[in-house]
Amino acid sequence: MSRGDANKQDIRPLQIGLLNLMPKKIQTETQFARLIGATPLQLDLTLIRMSEHKSKTTSVDHMESFYTSFQEIKHRKFDGLIITGAPIEHLPFEDVTYWDELKEVMDWTQTNVHSTFGVCWGGMAMIYHFHGVDKHMLDAKSFGCFRHQVLDHSSPYLRGFSDDLVIPVSRWTENKQAEIEAASGLDILISSAETGPCLVKDPSHRALYIFNHFEYDRGTLKEEYDRDVAKGTLINVPCNYYPNDDPSKPPLNRWRGHGHLLYGNWINEIYQTTPYDLSEIGS
Repeated sequence: MSRGDANKQDIRPLQIGLLNLMPKKIQTETQFARLIGATPLQLDLTLIRMSEHKSKTTSVDHMESFYTSFQEIKHRKFDGLIITGAPIEHLPFEDVTYWDELKEVMDWTQTNVHSTFGVCWGGMAMIYHFHGVDKHMLDAKSFGCFRHQVLDHSSPYLRGFSDDLVIPVSRWTENKQAEIEAASGLDILISSAETGPCLVKDPSHRALYIFNHFEYDRGTLKEEYDRDVAKGTLINVPCNYYPNDDPSKPPLNRWRGHGHLLYGNWINEIYQTTPYDLSEIGS
């Protein structure tokens, strides 16, 4: 930044929305708030819910106190929006009860959001809606901490990244690399030989899609594993997560640093490129 630009710099809080589709709303909102709130920039975080869908696992008091429906905020403009995953990946997108409203959200981002970050199922929904790239069911769940490789070292979203890193994965579906590469205007930034594409940039829609979980806490995979074991669900021990793959030992968090880097870089890119006047977003 030049001295002249620095001297006349005017700063406003960045308007960031979190469309939270996960059942454990409080856990999810805390995980993302921790990542995006670690920068020195001022952020105004708005928690958003689907208008008609009612949460069965989060208290009514919490939802009424902290969440706003999409229909109530769609007149606003946002510098950034995160669309979370949802545990409905076995369903065709068109069979999801709130699919029509989610399509409205995704189209709305093109006029009202400067940069959108689709996470896991949220990213799969966006890449399907905008590019027709569908998800595919896996024979077994991708579950654990898998090694990934950075494919584009010049990307501003990957500043500070190691060439090789570990990212938590927890999904029954995948997007195929060949289909993403065949779609127009998509760039794969991070991928894994074991679990496929991870982070995809979509410049024409001012969006990023990530299919894995930098936001997870140390114990999130353990909670999922313990839940399935308690239910009697057939589930493999999350690979490369527990020391020596021993579930009796405390798991290690080996992705926290890169998670903060990625979301910090995303916020930084928003700050450097978003219009100061919110009304100009999407114009």
